[in-house]
Amino acid sequence: MTQPRFGVAPTAFRLPHDIHLGPIRLAVSNLTTSTTWYQETLGLTVSHRDDVHAQLSTADGGEPLIELEVQPGLEPLRRGHERLGLYHLALLLPNRSHLGSFITHLAGLQARAGTADHSVSEAIYLSDPDGLGIEVYADRPADTWGVEDGQLAMDTRPLDVMDLARAGQDQPWRGLPEGSTIGHVHLHVGDLATSDASYHDALGFDRVLWRYPGASFLSAGGYHHHVGTNVWAAGAPPAGPTDPRLLHWTLRLPDAASLDALAANLERQGQPLTRTEQGLVSHDPWGTPVHVEIV
Repeated sequence: MTQPRFGVAPTAFRLPHDIHLGPIRLAVSNLTTSTTWYQETLGLTVSHRDDVHAQLSTADGGEPLIELEVQPGLEPLRRGHERLGLYHLALLLPNRSHLGSFITHLAGLQARAGTADHSVSEAIYLSDPDGLGIEVYADRPADTWGVEDGQLAMDTRPLDVMDLARAGQDQPWRGLPEGSTIGHVHLHVGDLATSDASYHDALGFDRVLWRYPGASFLSAGGYHHHVGTNVWAAGAPPAGPTDPRLLHWTLRLPDAASLDALAANLERQGQPLTRTEQGLVSHDPWGTPVHVEIV
């Protein structure tokens, strides 16, 4: 594998370049309320539903991207009462035109949303009915991404909302388009050094940006980030059984050899893992689970 154009590769196991993220499972307080919100606001399609679970896919009914699991008795998260675990999950749209249609769609709903220009991408931020964070974004071409002192040049600036809306070319939002994926997960952690030991040294992601205030960004294959971690909720408890929360995110590897190499590295690094029929499950130091599977 080649030296990254930016960032630092782990010294032991390094994830292959052709990984991608699979479904994310969330615990929610009301399945009907959440399913309706994900359909009407984000444009996801329900591909399966029973009394406890709902699987949500792109508008064309492809593979599930988000899985909801109802756990009655959960209280929606409130600002200022964050928990370690999910900061946001991020849905990556195929292009900027789709993001332009989406922001116009949100305006029509009068939905509350935040926005940001991260240089490498343009992003829209929402909270679901339980207060779980959602990012919907589109990447800028990778050959336009800047590098400063060996790190990816990524920041947070005001988004030109009107220019983005014009990029939609007056095309109506017809639901989350085919080709949309889980682009990354961003997590609240207790401290960055311990987090980097887990995600960089043990799981094998490259560190690509570590000068961002209170945050660290990691990726495989030269992407801007598959995992973000931050200490903006340091001191808060990990999400527990009474909280809406991330139940797991999914990392997909291309072959069994990569899975075995990752498992061996996790054991060397002292990060717990459990083998499963699909691959393995590991937890970061604050209990956030990742399911690792072979494509």
